[in-house]
Amino acid sequence: MATNGDLNRKLRMALVGGGQGSFIGRVHCTAAVLDNRAALVAGALSSNPERAKASAPDYDIPADRAYGSVTEMLESEKALPEDQRIDFVSVATPNHTHFAIAKAAVEAGFNVICDKPMTFDLAQAEELQKTVEGSGVVFAVSHNYTGYPLVRQAREMIQSGELGEINAIRSNYIQGWLRTRLENDDQKQAAWRTDPSKSGAAGCFGDIATHAYNLGRYMTGLLPESISCHLKTFVEGRKLDDYGTAIIRFENGALGTVTASQISHGRENDLFIEIDGTKGSLQWRQEEPNQMIVRQNGQPHRIYTRDPNAPFMNASGQAACRLPSGHPEAFFEAFANVYRSAYDAMAARALGQAFETKDTIYPNVYDGVEGMYFIQQCVASSQENGAWLPLKHASARK
Repeated sequence: MATNGDLNRKLRMALVGGGQGSFIGRVHCTAAVLDNRAALVAGALSSNPERAKASAPDYDIPADRAYGSVTEMLESEKALPEDQRIDFVSVATPNHTHFAIAKAAVEAGFNVICDKPMTFDLAQAEELQKTVEGSGVVFAVSHNYTGYPLVRQAREMIQSGELGEINAIRSNYIQGWLRTRLENDDQKQAAWRTDPSKSGAAGCFGDIATHAYNLGRYMTGLLPESISCHLKTFVEGRKLDDYGTAIIRFENGALGTVTASQISHGRENDLFIEIDGTKGSLQWRQEEPNQMIVRQNGQPHRIYTRDPNAPFMNASGQAACRLPSGHPEAFFEAFANVYRSAYDAMAARALGQAFETKDTIYPNVYDGVEGMYFIQQCVASSQENGAWLPLKHASARK
């Protein structure tokens, strides 16, 4: 039997979203069960009840736990005996639905892993934070890039002082898939991401710049002070931004930039970050995630590889690895690391033990609030021709 700490059973998972035509729902499911610490036992896989039930066999969800709505699922699961009901809900739906689903699950007493951005707007995020704080549940947000072994390696290196004082962060997320108006061709992923009623106040910046910003915050722990942003819609007729760049002032005096594009020809999923410190600098690229370059003036460039058995790997990097060196680990494994870290807290909760809620290795509800504040302030700054606006939210964590 798989164990979760002292909890001698698998955690029971319900998936919301992930029906036929979904991308991220299948990713959530694959990541959740990768380490054999959870089993998918229930779901409300679509807002269309018929499609929800028709999608259930794709996940081996039994018919009696393939629900036609989230409300039905939560009510039915809560009525089950404690040793049968779900432990957590994974929310893998478009942005505008996250808040209602996550809040209902939290209020029903279930742990939640929610896709990002966490909610539709900041007000919803702040309300959800209060609900989570009053509930005692585990709440994680799937900023999955924080799960890569070398990202966690870099985080420990930076926060232990190996790079010295951090002076600059350059974080970029460059894609090209929305160079044309795919949303006019009824392409599902493009349609909701470019619709303000579903995506929220930002398009490209809400979808992917949030990842770039979160990655810099996660790796360095630097607290932001203010932001100046310019957003642009280059594809004629599109309602939301498809390109943007922001400058961030951090409290320690460092400067950061976040650039995101979904209209750059030939670019696929190029999230990359460079961090400059007084003792050294590093560079990591998501499309080549098993290598990280560390540089110091007058020294040969060092290439760190993802090798759990190497003496240069620190504890955080080693703990995020599953395979020996030379066997690439990537997107699914990183996503699974977010789940695995949250499972430790879920197991502790199930056993009645205390667990950390703010200073966690996985992104949590506070990071979700920060992400929504980032979006709000970027949009507001851009509307004011790049005006400098505050960026440190009251809930921000190091």
